[in-house]
Amino acid sequence: MKILITGIHGFVGSNLVIALKGYHSLYGLDIFAPEKEGVVKTFAWKDIEPTSFPMQQLPKFDAIIHLAGKAHDTKNQSASQVYFDINTGLTQKIFDFFLESSAKKFIFFSSVKAAADSVVGDMLTEDVIPTPVGPYGESKIAAESYIKEHFILPTTSPYGYLSPLNSPVNRGRATSPEEENVRFSDKRVYILRPCMIHGPGNKGNLNLLYNVVKKGIPWPLGDFENKRSFTSIDNLCYVVEGLLTKDVASGIYHMGDDEALSTNELIALMCKAMGKEPHIWKMNRKMMEGCAGLGTLLHLPLNTERLRKLTENYVVSNEKIKSALGIDRMPVRAADGIMKTIRSF
Repeated sequence: MKILITGIHGFVGSNLVIALKGYHSLYGLDIFAPEKEGVVKTFAWKDIEPTSFPMQQLPKFDAIIHLAGKAHDTKNQSASQVYFDINTGLTQKIFDFFLESSAKKFIFFSSVKAAADSVVGDMLTEDVIPTPVGPYGESKIAAESYIKEHFILPTTSPYGYLSPLNSPVNRGRATSPEEENVRFSDKRVYILRPCMIHGPGNKGNLNLLYNVVKKGIPWPLGDFENKRSFTSIDNLCYVVEGLLTKDVASGIYHMGDDEALSTNELIALMCKAMGKEPHIWKMNRKMMEGCAGLGTLLHLPLNTERLRKLTENYVVSNEKIKSALGIDRMPVRAADGIMKTIRSF
């Protein structure tokens, strides 16, 4: 297959190149275009503008994977418009390009944060009514909404079909849904919502926790047995390959490893990788909640909201994507993926 990957020089893009280059012809689309092993050519965003670079001069792509976006930054939420300019605006541009192109498959990397900032109930599933909090999640759900406005994702049918009024290729021409469905039934659109992605080369929150543990600083919240889902980059690449090569129905799919892990388990795995004994203090839960409440009043680093984020459950179901791919388990266990990531640190 000829595959166009936006944001190809990022963490996920670089890993996808490694996973796919032996079987497919890969092309990049990014803000800068250095040569990359396994990539035939990297285009700039201006190259997909019909006025400056006619589509006929581009390769006939079979699939487009849209990774480019502004990552979730918990430390800086001030420049909210940037999230919408990039996460929503670029998605609109590349999805319009997909609809007008000969490509048959489109994979958009959204996020579980587009669905929910906190999980209510046992786990997060695809039928949740989205309630994002903050510009990152809001910009991702806005991008999802644009896709769904232009390509009606199925509920029971395996085929999506384009909205006759909104489709860029038919805008202004009245057509019936039946006509549209027949015409575009060979296209598939996947909205992938992964939870925290990790792997060698990742510089996310796992790295921050690792640096705390490495210094021997005790973890005082051992009395909180929270569970969180993670996504190994190896499992993610496996799923993308499956979406590209199998006849999977269009739709929204959550992505995570099979097992959820607690922060205590994460710290234990980190210490095991470093050959150290974990320092986990089980400070009284009520006392820690009281300290956090005081921290809220006095504007201290440990406050009620930060304590909630550090200790809440965020478990994501991956049953829908496993069912779609016809598998019972992800190839990499959560603990093994975490160990591989930590050893790379």
